[in-house]
Amino acid sequence: MELQLCVLMVVLGGLQLQASSTDRSFRIDYVNNCFLKDGARFRYISGSIHYFRVPPAYWKDRLLKMYMSGLNAVQIYVPWNYHEPQPGVYNFSGDRDLEKFLNLVAEFNLFVILRPGPYICAEWEMGGLPSWLLTKPDIALRTTDSDYLQAMDRWLEVLLPKIKPHLYNNGGNIISVQVENEYGSYYACDYNYMRHLLAVFRAYLGEEVVLFTTDGTSVSELKCGAMQGLYATVDFGPEENVTEAFMLQRLYEPKGPLVNSEFYTGWLDYWGETHSTKSAKKVAYSLQKILEMGANVNMYMFQGGTNFGYWSGADYKDGYKPITTSYDYDAPLSEAGDPTDKLYIIRSVISKFQELPAGPMPPPTPKFAYGYVSLPQRVALLDVLAILSPSLPFYSSYPITFEALKQAHGFMLYRTLLPQEIVESALLSASGNGVHDLAYVLLNGVYQGTLERDRVNGINISGQLGDTLDLVVESMGRINFGANDSDFKGLIHNITLGTSILSDWIIYPLDIDTAVAHAWPPSAQSSSGHTGPAFYTGTFTTPGISEDSYLKLPGWTKGQVWINGFNLGRFWPVRGPQQTLFVPGSFLSGSAINTLVVLELQEAPDNPKVLFVSRPLLNVTYTYTHKDRK
Repeated sequence: MELQLCVLMVVLGGLQLQASSTDRSFRIDYVNNCFLKDGARFRYISGSIHYFRVPPAYWKDRLLKMYMSGLNAVQIYVPWNYHEPQPGVYNFSGDRDLEKFLNLVAEFNLFVILRPGPYICAEWEMGGLPSWLLTKPDIALRTTDSDYLQAMDRWLEVLLPKIKPHLYNNGGNIISVQVENEYGSYYACDYNYMRHLLAVFRAYLGEEVVLFTTDGTSVSELKCGAMQGLYATVDFGPEENVTEAFMLQRLYEPKGPLVNSEFYTGWLDYWGETHSTKSAKKVAYSLQKILEMGANVNMYMFQGGTNFGYWSGADYKDGYKPITTSYDYDAPLSEAGDPTDKLYIIRSVISKFQELPAGPMPPPTPKFAYGYVSLPQRVALLDVLAILSPSLPFYSSYPITFEALKQAHGFMLYRTLLPQEIVESALLSASGNGVHDLAYVLLNGVYQGTLERDRVNGINISGQLGDTLDLVVESMGRINFGANDSDFKGLIHNITLGTSILSDWIIYPLDIDTAVAHAWPPSAQSSSGHTGPAFYTGTFTTPGISEDSYLKLPGWTKGQVWINGFNLGRFWPVRGPQQTLFVPGSFLSGSAINTLVVLELQEAPDNPKVLFVSRPLLNVTYTYTHKDRK
């Protein structure tokens, strides 16, 4: 009952927030170094949440918890590639319903700091830019390149008019809008590009809205990221000295409010590295220092969520570093949206500066350990190629990329024949580190091993003239930060066998998601075996229950999981640190049979089964071994 009353109070407050736009204003006071809302001094204490990483069924739950934490605003990215999957094809429905999410935020009396990019980073596939931009191989992203500007302008022509009614000045709850993102960290430093963006945002959103930039705390980043006409803000975590960090902002904004647009409550995880954490006490101490200075702050992340499907990105730091499926981020709200000890410590700090909402913090969502599920039906990927790639394949003398064939995510199969007999094993390799990102090698359908970008460039094989050589190539996510070159996927250079360049390729783009959602399980069955790319299918029931859970894959190696046709994301327990996949209860049926499909790419256990548990396991990292290379 108390929780229901709390929600009612919040909704009433939200109705007040959406009152008449007469005399509403949000602007910068350069005399008193603050924001002014309706003429009164205003300071926001905000947290980041990504609607695209949280199932819509949980949007209200997460927002209520953020409100009850004492926040008065949320910060939201808008990923271009999530809403325009193909040129001119737009999707703002279902889990992509941005305006529904903005309206829910308003119901909870929360303001919005919107970050529509067009580049967002966010550890998201290609930093939110659509991969179809790369069908023009020479395109210069995030510059005044004419092809890029044309595509970007078309997108903003669709997006920004949707945003305008939600601006605070127009009766909505968006108080400020970021232009681009951390542009000072990008090599181009194209001021004309930033000027173009400023003009476009002003044309669609008007002259009154506060437009801003965000960059790291170095002179070089601010030099290329800041722009006259855009209010410069900074981002930094608890490791940095708060006073010194804001001194960098003051170099570019001598007057106006102090703003940390990304105060890091945690950090992201990479496959093969330890789970990142940040001390709650250090986060709280630094947060208090920020607030004592009268600064505005957004905590990144307040809830991280999940990189479902193929949406996780990658960094480039001395090599390619793909990001895990979990985006828990060690945030105040866990991946499953549960309050953590860190949240309560942060809430205590906030209470020193503004009154907290009355009422209890909503509890964690219920979790259930559904136990083991057997996956008795096995079918090799090659045996259902007609289902996975129903259109005719492509022929090419030499390998071509995902982008050239308009394959956005996932997998493609490259097939050729051995041009000669190989009695003694010869090295199969990709020139110029040309596998982006992993290639699972099969000879006459028998798994031989894996080539991996920046790690394993060659394996030895032997065979007969005319034997079929297949490479199932997986994209692990396009680079979202840290590299200057476009991150093409697939076989981006030639494949050599010994000293010979292999040619005459047949290439199959694979649409696994459509097949699993609409044509599964297939009637085909494969002979027993447990190595190489294959699908394992099983069913289970949860009578009367559809609560959150976590999927553990003991004995499995690497692959992808679908439940009831929904792509939960990548698993890679032998690499770690993530060992469990979050399974939202909204994906399960308590009244019908649930279908679980595992695509194992390397080696499955002898007795294929998975385990549903009630707790996540995100922090186990194994030593990289030969088995991991299979």
